[in-house]
Order: sequence, then C-alpha cells, then structure tokens
Amino acid sequence: MKKLLVSLFMMVSILALAACGGEESNGSENSSGAESTVDLSAKNWEFEQDTYTVPAGEVTFNLKNVEGYHGIEVEGTDVKIDGEGSATATLEPGEYKVKCSIQCGTGHDDMIATVIVE
Repeated sequence: MKKLLVSLFMMVSILALAACGGEESNGSENSSGAESTVDLSAKNWEFEQDTYTVPAGEVTFNLKNVEGYHGIEVEGTDVKIDGEGSATATLEPGEYKVKCSIQCGTGHDDMIATVIVE
C-alpha cells in the first residue's frame, strides 16, 4: 500500500511540474520573441507616460481611460481607438506620435505621447 501511495504521489508531482513548466504565447510577439504592447492610461489632458519604447514588428496598443473620455490616433498608422480598447499595427523603426482623438477639454491639444520603435 505504501508503494502505491508513493508512486501515486510521484506521478501527481511530475504532472504538476510538467503543467507549470510550459510557456504559452499570447500571439503578441515580434521576431525577437519579446511582447510588444503599449499600455496607455489616459487622464484629463495627459497620458501616464510621455514616451513608450517597443521593438519593431507587431505592436498592440491598449487604451484605458482613468479620468475623462479619450481616444487615440497613432500618426502614420491605421491605429485609432475611441474610448477604451485595443488595436494592433506592424510598425517599422522610428518615432510615432500618439494624440488624443476626442476633444477632451482645454488641455486636449497638449495630450501627446511618443512611441519609439527600435
């Protein structure tokens, strides 16, 4: 009986380790294997960061409105999000301006961030 319990315990342990050891891809990776995501938090008249840096390739933009109602447009791309959401584009190296696309008040024109693609 003892041998059966020990064997059963070892099999369960091996299965648990095998299940935890795998690495799953979420589909948002570039050729170097690094995930390319720009998480933008927008509040009245500013983004959480002025500059975001990502590797060239497929980049997913995620917009969350923390304060107020905002949208984004990424110049030189087809990326446009009204309200909260996500959009993906394939970007070449360079700098891209992210602007608020929804008139949000007196500081709207200054609501700009830069994405540096390396």
